[in-house]
Amino acid sequence: MTYLSAMPQTATSWEEICYPVDSVLLADMLPEYDIIATDRQQLIVGTPPGHRKTIFGIQSSGYTIIPNEMIRQAVDSLFTQYELQIKHTITGEFSISIILPEELPIGGEHLRRSIIVTNGYNGKTPFTIQGRTLTADNGLPGGSMYRAVCQNGLMGWADSFTELGHYQEWLRGHLPGTFKGQQKKSGSSGSLEALPQLRRPKGNRKIDLDALQQQLADLLSSVTQENLTLTAMVYEHFQKKSMTRKEENVLSSLPIPVQLARQARERLRIEQNLLGVTPSYWLMYNAVNYALFNARSSLTLNDRYKLDEKVFHQFAALAFN
Repeated sequence: MTYLSAMPQTATSWEEICYPVDSVLLADMLPEYDIIATDRQQLIVGTPPGHRKTIFGIQSSGYTIIPNEMIRQAVDSLFTQYELQIKHTITGEFSISIILPEELPIGGEHLRRSIIVTNGYNGKTPFTIQGRTLTADNGLPGGSMYRAVCQNGLMGWADSFTELGHYQEWLRGHLPGTFKGQQKKSGSSGSLEALPQLRRPKGNRKIDLDALQQQLADLLSSVTQENLTLTAMVYEHFQKKSMTRKEENVLSSLPIPVQLARQARERLRIEQNLLGVTPSYWLMYNAVNYALFNARSSLTLNDRYKLDEKVFHQFAALAFN
């Protein structure tokens, strides 16, 4: 089934996404019908501001709704000063950047530390903190940053590694081709699909809401305790690594839809003129990130994050090569 095309909308307040949401059994909605041959009998129903009641999805009995209001309460209990940058869709998906006052210098720019929380009511985008689900068992979540120029949160995709050398070694084992049609000198297949995913988010299954609030607060608190993250070091290298016109053609070989690649190229030119700088891997990655999270597409927010992670690793592999 083709997923509904949607353009992420931007919000800066909780009120726009903290609307009533609940589950309704199909049997209660259709009492005159016998419903058989499916385990999906739970309708997820919400009422967004200015809209009628909306059915976001049909889930099994094991699916747990995590209301955005619960996330809001946890955030407010931990932070007194923060800003919000929220990407959300009419299909009931949310990417919430909690922007903290602390600034981090990355090359010639100043980024702000942030925490990215994703959530969804349609079963397509699971609840995660920094790309990690509550049921994941891979240590504490990494960091993320907010870049005002593109108004997007940047996920800490390299933070699962403890040392830069370990990350570079991992990249060398899965280095994609430098340009489309070229073969890597080492003779590796160069397929980006070979890159192991550091995070495999699963849906909101069997989550105990009674215990969620404290767990959520603990995770949110933990991600503010790091200083300079490994991903930030990669960003600094991106800024130092200039990109020639020929190298810009790497856009055509990225694992993103052609239309998004075109929009990324346009965004690259805009940021060049805006900042008065030459192209770099930093600008290129941010251009792709901007296109991924602002363009209309049938991609879910979860899909966009998966592609963003792949693109980050591909650029890192090329930049460190």
